[in-house]
Amino acid sequence: MNTAARQYDHSGNLAWFKSSYSSNEGGNCIEVATHPSAIHIRDSKAPAGGILTVSPSTWTEFLSRFTRPAA
Repeated sequence: MNTAARQYDHSGNLAWFKSSYSSNEGGNCIEVATHPSAIHIRDSKAPAGGILTVSPSTWTEFLSRFTRPAA
């Protein structure tokens, strides 16, 4: 895990966010913290658990599998 590349908020913690499609009623959600050189991903139900860190190009490739091309 690349800790040097993490983006931190004003309190020194990673700045995590959930999708705007997520609700506050639980469910299967992930949270993401971005940085120019790394994307950090965790389970929103277990924030103290493990963190998956990938490169921005890997994250972009992953997202491209789920987005539709512009019409």
